[in-house]
Amino acid sequence: MFRNNYQGGPVVEIFSGQGKDPVVKWKLCGGPSFIHKEYNKEVRGFVYCLEGSSQTVKMQMPENGKMSLGLLQRFLVLQVHIEQCKDFSIELLITDLEHLKRRLYLSTVHKELSATHLHAKIPLVGLKRSVWSTLCIDLISFTSELFKGFLTLDGITLFATCKVRRIFTMKTVPSELSGDGNALNKTDMFLSGAGLMDSVPRSCQFPSDVNYVTQVLNMKNLRKADMRAGLLSSDCVPDQSTTARSTGYRRPRPQGVLHTASGSRVSGPPPQTGRKSRAASEEMDKSLLFVSNVASPSSKMNQKVAAESESSAKLRDHLSHGEPSQILLQGRIE
Repeated sequence: MFRNNYQGGPVVEIFSGQGKDPVVKWKLCGGPSFIHKEYNKEVRGFVYCLEGSSQTVKMQMPENGKMSLGLLQRFLVLQVHIEQCKDFSIELLITDLEHLKRRLYLSTVHKELSATHLHAKIPLVGLKRSVWSTLCIDLISFTSELFKGFLTLDGITLFATCKVRRIFTMKTVPSELSGDGNALNKTDMFLSGAGLMDSVPRSCQFPSDVNYVTQVLNMKNLRKADMRAGLLSSDCVPDQSTTARSTGYRRPRPQGVLHTASGSRVSGPPPQTGRKSRAASEEMDKSLLFVSNVASPSSKMNQKVAAESESSAKLRDHLSHGEPSQILLQGRIE
């Protein structure tokens, strides 16, 4: 849809709540009672509201699944308002550098990052609610680590619950961001409202008196959120081909019993060298000797009973054959 359009400017506008029929190129699922247009006094303009179940209420572009958007710019920007305690999700259809279709599914439902060869589930960590947000998604950051790079953005699906004002793409990094899409001299993923003012055309900006936040989503900020909440899991298995980049999210295998083809063995730390190795081996021998010599009272009692029963059996056998008992003779000598 946008493949033949000029995309060399600062932004490419995809959706706006203004106009007679803003969703003419969108596929709406859920009915007019759940997806409707309304005037918002705060932003002094029209917005689209998605309400209801996040599984059934959605708006999708392009309307025909066989078509593709062909968007080339790096950043996807959404101006949205998300209510407190409500779910919100975005699904993006990506074409990578090898012309393979991939999906990015960003959602507040996800609690951890996971990826396969075809899609990735990305948690929307620390999403600001009950306030208008400029949500800036770095497509190259996610696709270069999870897949095989970014070529085009071909599909966008928004799921309830949210209010959306505008959707557009940006070509360059916002003015207060560094080359990898992270805030300069800031440790949080949230920037001040003026962060994108120099890069976003005036027609796409919020009114000057609107309170809003700018949220930048990329892999580095997701790692920061992982350090705070521990959200990344060992389920994240990116493409392992030679052209794919490793994400390094695999959790190390715990030391314990390892099951192999020939049986099971206990894994441990790597062998040491020099005097420490010899000292460790001597300590291990001592501990093994100590364990072999120490027995529980029940085991000692069992050994004593077994020895007495064996002596009684030998005595009966010798007496039945009329032979003098060596045990009795030994007892007299003692």
